[in-house]
Amino acid sequence: MTASSRDSFQSRLGFVLAAAGAAIGLGNIWGFPTQAANNGGGAFLLVYLIVTAILALPALYAEVYIGNQMQKNPVAALKQACGKRFAKTGENAGIIGLVGALMMLSFYTIVAGWMLAHSLAALMQLFGFVELSQWLSTSSTLRNVIFTPIFILLTAGIIHQGVSSGIERWSTRLMPLLLIMLIGLIIFILQQDGATKGLNLYLIPDFSQVTNPKLIISAMGQAFFSLAIGVGSMMVYGSYIKKEQNIGKLVVSIAALDTCIAFIAGLLIIPALFVAQHAGQQVFADGKLIGEGQLIFQILPELFSSMGTMGILVSFAFFALLSIAALTSTISSTEIPVAYMVEEKGISRHKATWLMSLAVLIASMLLVAYFDVLFGLVIQLLTTILQPLMSLFYFVVVGWLWQRGNQLTDMARLQANPSLKLLGFYLRYICPILLIIVFINVAF
Repeated sequence: MTASSRDSFQSRLGFVLAAAGAAIGLGNIWGFPTQAANNGGGAFLLVYLIVTAILALPALYAEVYIGNQMQKNPVAALKQACGKRFAKTGENAGIIGLVGALMMLSFYTIVAGWMLAHSLAALMQLFGFVELSQWLSTSSTLRNVIFTPIFILLTAGIIHQGVSSGIERWSTRLMPLLLIMLIGLIIFILQQDGATKGLNLYLIPDFSQVTNPKLIISAMGQAFFSLAIGVGSMMVYGSYIKKEQNIGKLVVSIAALDTCIAFIAGLLIIPALFVAQHAGQQVFADGKLIGEGQLIFQILPELFSSMGTMGILVSFAFFALLSIAALTSTISSTEIPVAYMVEEKGISRHKATWLMSLAVLIASMLLVAYFDVLFGLVIQLLTTILQPLMSLFYFVVVGWLWQRGNQLTDMARLQANPSLKLLGFYLRYICPILLIIVFINVAF
């Protein structure tokens, strides 16, 4: 399939919203506020913004740039960018990225199913179906078996429609809705007793903690994961826009929107925790959040229930918001292997979508069956090993392996454009060193 015959994004806004949707997910609305609450609030936010600018943004640029210049799926793009000598290495790296996308989808669809179940639980409570509401809000294998496939079907229903008719159309609908719901929830929570204390913790940095190595590493890991770098979703999206586009501006737009959503999510979650604390719930123990990952399924639903009918509506909106955030991320992760099967194996998009969805379903059910053993392990392998290593490989490809057609290593272009030369140097030398430091500290 040639670049000219490939489906593509029809507008710059469509690309930015779709790519931002890939980055904006549970990591922003769920993970970021939890990390901030556990690591000094404002101090974590400050360091997060710094490391996003010096590390995550360049990594995002490298991934989008490779896809955009190659105009191919991640496997073919890396194979070509690595040249004849290292073509097999690039191809294998692309396949590892596909495996990473499957890993991400296997646990992400399970968690997304939880969000969907909790949003429906609020509706059932509102309509008086108390027992059904309780079942929906209680973790169980049966609930996972039902709601994980539902979320996989939602994702497949969008992906099989194509890039412009499916991904772009739904991204331009879902992202504004997500932002409106998020702002509405913030306005409600900030009016509750106790919210100001959480707001102060979040917005006023304790500068004595800024140099804490643990805080810095946590912020780096969160910034890295938040932008969904390292599995190829940004590369495949980059391949769906024309080469004439200013990649730098587009990447800055994506990172800015992603960081903005993470920041705004903190304005919701952290004050909400202190509202719950003010209402008598125990939220912190020894300075750390109780339950951490399970926090929003325990403390916040109880808080919303204590607010009467309005609280039930807020609970529905909150978990619907998280469901939308999860959907925009699963769409991008599913597109990676689908694009590969369509372009490299000659399979129709419709068939490729459902084959990939079946593979995700099998992987997810395997995690459900051996939840205690596999769930946390898969997340750790993906976020602390595979994603950092893949991003490091992108820097190596852009800075060292890719020679012809790469403006970041083309000496004639670099001499004529000092800013491009500086960017090339930064991606070639500084970013790999920074990423190696992050990888060593997070993994070991």
